[in-house]
This record gives sequence, structure tokens and C-alpha cells, in this order.
Amino acid sequence: MSDSADLRFTDPAPRIHSTATLKACRLGRHVAIGERVVLREVTVGDYSYFERHGEAIYAEIGKFCSIAANTRINALEHPIERLTSHKISYRPNEYFRYLGVDQAFRAQRRAKPVTIGHDVWIGHGAVILPGVRVGTGAVVGANAVVTGDVAPFAIVAGAPARMLRARFSAPTVERIMRLGWWDWPETRLFEAVPDMQALGIEAFLDKWEPLSRA
Repeated sequence: MSDSADLRFTDPAPRIHSTATLKACRLGRHVAIGERVVLREVTVGDYSYFERHGEAIYAEIGKFCSIAANTRINALEHPIERLTSHKISYRPNEYFRYLGVDQAFRAQRRAKPVTIGHDVWIGHGAVILPGVRVGTGAVVGANAVVTGDVAPFAIVAGAPARMLRARFSAPTVERIMRLGWWDWPETRLFEAVPDMQALGIEAFLDKWEPLSRA
């Protein structure tokens, strides 16, 4: 905690459900990992959270991301160019002794990480395919299948996902990106939350742009 005597702030240690499985992950402050979430080689930024039954592998997730239940980030690829797409060809160790994991196929998977910006909302059951970049402020609709990059502050939905609209105008998006509120210290965030609740986006920016430069 930044100041043990300051009762405004809760314990920033990550909260991980007892049924979650994590391997080689890095978690930021106030991260929450829900029931039966499975993460492998994933970085999760401050304040981001996974709801129950989500999965992610080879991914970098920014701060303040809201990831709903049953999502899949960097969904597993299968080698369909081989004789069989079954994992017997790339994980034969699960069936036979003396045959190890196909390291070349694993390296191929690692070479296609998913990158998710800050303040991204990923809806229930959404699937993000390998190599996709989801921009800061984007919204991914429930059950969407995201096959290509998503622009910052875009709202996408469908299978495959298509852009529905932008959350804000281009000038407003530029102002939010310059503000970079996701990097503010917790003291400033604490002061800003009431204005996040009460002010429209333009009024919020008008007030906090000068304060953030002070």
C-alpha cells in the first residue's frame, strides 16, 4: 500500500481465486483473477480483472481492463496443414513416452501474442484470435470472434467481429490518449472518481487536462 496510514486505499495485492491456474504470469496492482480462470504466460496490468472461466495464453493486457466470463484470449491454433490437426502431433507426450512437446509449434504460437490496451472491455464469451491487437478504450461485444486488430475506442461485435461505431469522436479520443489517466497515481484517481461519475466526457477532460499537467 502506498501509505499504510491512508485508509482511502485498499490492499493492492492481486486477488486470485483458489480454483484459478496461472503459469509464468505477471500481475499488476489490484488485479483480480476469478473462478477457474486459466492464464499462461500472460501479463495483466493494474486494476484489470478476469471474471470466471476465462482463458488466456501468450498475451499482454493493459490496465483497467474488464474481461467478462468465458472469454478466450489467444485461442489455441491447431496445425491443420499436417496430416492431423489433433494434439497428438504437437503434444505427443500426453500419449507416449519418449516423445516430447513440439517446440517449433510452441515457438510459432508464442510468436503470435495478443496485445490488449488499457481500459478495454471484453464481453461475455468473446474469443480473441492469435496475433490480434485490441486498442485502448475498445469494447468487444459478447460472443464476438475477433480475427483482426481493433482500433482504440472502437466498439466491435459479431463473428467475425465488425466495427459498430466509435465510443467518442476522433478529437476526444486524442485528448483521452494524451491524458493517459490509466497511469495516474492512486491519489489522483481517488480524487477523479466522483467526476468520472458525474461529468460528461468533454467536461471531464476540460477539468482534468490542466490538473494533470500541474
